[in-house]
Amino acid sequence: MATFHRLLSIIALILLSSSSYISTKELQEEAAINRFKEYLRFKTAHPNPNYTAPVSFLLNQAESIGLQSKTLEFVPGKPVLLLTWPGSNPSLPCILFNSHLDSVPAEPDKWSHPPFSAFHSSDTGNIFARGVQDDKCISIQYLEAIRNLKLVKNFEPIRTVHVLYVPDEEIGGFDGMAKFVESSEFLELNVGFFMDEGQASTSDEFRVFYADRSPWHLIIKAKGAPAHGSRMFDNSASENLMKSIETITRFRDAQFDVVKAGKAANSEVISVNTVYLKSGIPSPTGFVMNMQPTEAEAGFDVRLPPTVDPDLVKRRIAEEWAPATRNMTYQIIEKGPIRDYQGRPLMTLTNDSNPWWPVLKYAITAAGGKLKPEILASTTDARYIRQLGIPVFGFSPMSNTPILLHDHNEFLNDRVFLRGIEVYESVIRSLSSFVEPSH
Repeated sequence: MATFHRLLSIIALILLSSSSYISTKELQEEAAINRFKEYLRFKTAHPNPNYTAPVSFLLNQAESIGLQSKTLEFVPGKPVLLLTWPGSNPSLPCILFNSHLDSVPAEPDKWSHPPFSAFHSSDTGNIFARGVQDDKCISIQYLEAIRNLKLVKNFEPIRTVHVLYVPDEEIGGFDGMAKFVESSEFLELNVGFFMDEGQASTSDEFRVFYADRSPWHLIIKAKGAPAHGSRMFDNSASENLMKSIETITRFRDAQFDVVKAGKAANSEVISVNTVYLKSGIPSPTGFVMNMQPTEAEAGFDVRLPPTVDPDLVKRRIAEEWAPATRNMTYQIIEKGPIRDYQGRPLMTLTNDSNPWWPVLKYAITAAGGKLKPEILASTTDARYIRQLGIPVFGFSPMSNTPILLHDHNEFLNDRVFLRGIEVYESVIRSLSSFVEPSH
């Protein structure tokens, strides 16, 4: 009987210990979610993003974890925040995790909840906020993963781990990442591997991006003789521009047909979309309707995958889309690099010739996940790093989640957010422990 009572006491102690552990874990998760929601409430939308408050918040978090910090400004009012977790062998190239501070604008009247309120549904667990997917989730997941590794699990990295927060990614990164990579501070980091933002996945897989499409802004202008609105003649400005638009539309349709046939992803073809048309002679009531204008103009958003030769696209524009023989001119504004410093496409290899790829795959597998390599249909600050020849992957661990970046009612489920912290724990542990590449 005494033995039986001792056994009951042991079982009770085990159950009590287990209950205490679960409660502690739940409290840690609740604290992480609360920190996330606090970060989401900062109004970082363009055209007037508040950078001061989120940087102050991140500095406080870094101090609570025991990370080193440095704030840089290459353009006044646009801070670049660098947090550092020193490794035991700082001579090895470091690991750098990046996210951006800014977000795109939101239209509050089209949201179910105020876009910077971080409304947290008690029914679904969804957290609504502008930037919750793009990309404030990883901004906090990096820190929460490091907090758990450093303070709870006493993990010590071999490689130094840096966490970077940059401004203005949503408007091209020209005063943020573009300036940072040209600085002595960046050169001194000796970056060996870089991770940047990705996108949500509607399936069980995690999407990982090994390249971005390069954005071009194309402006086409046509000129022609003025004439009465009733006259029909060749080579009017409007007629010449419409011919160009028809030619471009046929090209766009051919590219899109490849996607609709399932032969390529949207990100693997050239996209061309008309973004504005400008013509006509203004009048106090609108436009003069009985005069044909001498000038007509159209603007296009063009996106090139890294597998495309940009010189061939330029030739197509000059010969077919805006030929000088039709009194047409054009301007291409390249929004960032399209080749690295050795003239190679801006792509990071997803095979074993890239020693970082199997390490990342192992980390995701160890966390119970699976990777799906893709080209990103849009573009990120990763292009500035790839231009230097440094391997980069875009990765935001959000599986079984609708893709809502830049959309109304952008949300992320709290369980997905917490799962992302676990994934990043595995990623940071694996990458910072990998010692094979010396440069």
